[in-house]
Amino acid sequence: MVDIAHQAAINPAPARDAAMTHARVPLTAVDPGRWRALAQRAIEPNGYYLPGWELAVSATARDRIGASALRAYDGSSTRLIGLMPVVSLWRAWKIPLPALVSAHPYGTLCSPLIDRDVSIEASMRLLQQARDGGAHALILRDVALDGAAMASLKEALGRRSLKPRVLSSYIRASLDATRSADELLHEALGAKKLKELRRQRHRLEQHGPVTFEVARKPAEIRPALEAFLQLEASGWKGKRRTALIQDAGDATFIRRAVPALAETAQCEIITLRAGTTPVAAGIVLRHQDRAFFFKLGIDERFAKYSPGVQLTLALTRHLCADPAIASADSTASANHPMINPIWRGRFAIADVLIPLRRHDPMVALIHGALIARGLARDAARGAIHLLRS
Repeated sequence: MVDIAHQAAINPAPARDAAMTHARVPLTAVDPGRWRALAQRAIEPNGYYLPGWELAVSATARDRIGASALRAYDGSSTRLIGLMPVVSLWRAWKIPLPALVSAHPYGTLCSPLIDRDVSIEASMRLLQQARDGGAHALILRDVALDGAAMASLKEALGRRSLKPRVLSSYIRASLDATRSADELLHEALGAKKLKELRRQRHRLEQHGPVTFEVARKPAEIRPALEAFLQLEASGWKGKRRTALIQDAGDATFIRRAVPALAETAQCEIITLRAGTTPVAAGIVLRHQDRAFFFKLGIDERFAKYSPGVQLTLALTRHLCADPAIASADSTASANHPMINPIWRGRFAIADVLIPLRRHDPMVALIHGALIARGLARDAARGAIHLLRS
């Protein structure tokens, strides 16, 4: 393998980054109206690439500022038919090679927005935009491996005799919201576990009537968001300094994004209260017929009543009762201990390497660098686990 440091010396990363910018533009240069129109026609929902969310992320969120966009237009150059937020490989992982990487929108889903009416054309034009900018590969992070967006990209690649390469993948939980919530929960948890959860809820009522609230309107969602932020920071995330409110950029992003999506009925905050006390809260995004469970915060003083589980049960019933929602993405990690036993649907999420030219030796170099990075990351995680143990 060619030494990466040697490559950097030959062609420094900033120069590579600059060379690839002419085919992409800052996200702020994308017309929001055309972006929203594309989102309505997208072949696959992705609440994290809605303009109200991703623009807020790119403006201030920690380690996510300054994303660019690959854009595809139809023949008239007026209708936006594809959008892929990206950063350079150098920006993403400090690898000085000519590739572009999905911009991470905080939520764990980076499937691009592709017009369902012209999905193959849109995919081909997005790939051509990347080529025109000098990229030799695209790395799509956290894409739905069997989703419609990835299928369109595979078809577009196949027309140039190219194939994507899966770098890593995992299975995560989802909810089939077209079914009865009671049936789903009984199948998932069984009568004995549900009885125990009802007992815990009754015990929680000793602290006041237990209510489930949904805040949707901008005026009501702002105080609900502040209550969520305080809950999240009060628990283990606060102790690890990873709560949203503990970073000024993250706090600014979420306070901008949530009301912006609420304006278009694409975000809600769910709260479980005992009396007037919020014991659990979560942020839920909506795009087309899919919901996205972004984050959960709980008051750990009530941990013995399983407040996070109680909130998720209420959310399950809420989504299954909504005819506008057909499915929900947990956007959780693999084998998540709380939501996997409750939401029993499963689908594959993957990081995928997309070569942009046939028989390109640079792609092998990029692939090797990504594999080496993955091995180093796994080793670091193992060391941290040993230290914690």
